[in-house]
Amino acid sequence: MSEKKRIFSGIQPSGDLTLGSYMGAIKNWVALQDEYECLYCIVDMHAITVRQVPADLRRRSLEQLSQYLACGLDPKKNILFIQSHVPQHAELAWVLGCSTQFGELSRMTQFKDKSKKHADNITAGLFTYPVLMAADILLYQADLVPVGQDQKQHVELCRDIANRFNGQYSPTFTLPEPFIPKMGTRIMCLSDPTSKMSKSAPEGCVFLMDKPEDIMRKFKRAVTDCEAAVRFDKENKPGITNLLSIYCTATGKTVEEAEAEFEGQGYGIFKPAVGEAVVELLRPIREEATRLMGDKAYLESIYSEGAEKARYLAEKTLRKVYKKVGFVAR
Repeated sequence: MSEKKRIFSGIQPSGDLTLGSYMGAIKNWVALQDEYECLYCIVDMHAITVRQVPADLRRRSLEQLSQYLACGLDPKKNILFIQSHVPQHAELAWVLGCSTQFGELSRMTQFKDKSKKHADNITAGLFTYPVLMAADILLYQADLVPVGQDQKQHVELCRDIANRFNGQYSPTFTLPEPFIPKMGTRIMCLSDPTSKMSKSAPEGCVFLMDKPEDIMRKFKRAVTDCEAAVRFDKENKPGITNLLSIYCTATGKTVEEAEAEFEGQGYGIFKPAVGEAVVELLRPIREEATRLMGDKAYLESIYSEGAEKARYLAEKTLRKVYKKVGFVAR
């Protein structure tokens, strides 16, 4: 039997996990855990590229782990860990930074976007963020990286860096492929359905830990159109199309089934129905995550064991890299 392919992915603990994070990423991670060898990381080192309140960052890192577990990620089937607990990420990032061109980094779309949003805090870390991301992936010889369209550029740069290093020295790194699962759902902002759902627009964003009444309020206020027909049409009806995608993902129904269900009914019935489906989808996740946050010892056992497994894999790669660049063995 052939070995399982390896997947690496991570989410920043820079805010609460969203419905978009769950439907677009974490739900798929759960579906992949039997078929692949998976490492899922809480990327707290990436989070500090913009200013964080230290106590909030610590709390959110644990909350994110509890939500990963509540969503169905099994710590026996996945390696779940906190990025800063594996120092090899930072060590490899320095070596890879010495094989990355300034021009490559200056062309990265996310650097341009974040520089505009945080004009008073354009740090070297923000600029070299994609190198750390490449180190995250290459450290574990990942075959596949689940990403959205907005992150594909980072995986392409990661491949370029790996190719350059492999050519300069000798084959060292697996070249990762971006992995966009067929069942992935791109969830858009409820208040602006032309933009991706983001924690930076809280009124248009549903969080996994939102109370049911807050979820219902956000869906009732969701931007739609004046046609009053529940129909999937990305170009002309982005708001309704987004709500249909959410409803179908939450209920398991097809678009055709959902359209038939709400045929002849107005948005005053459709929007609350979507809200109720999401409330019921998130209820067990919220309740289980709250329970887990009350058991800090259990969470510590998960992230400690995960970091130990991750460090073992990471060190194997780092030793090869250090030998190839000419560092004296330690």
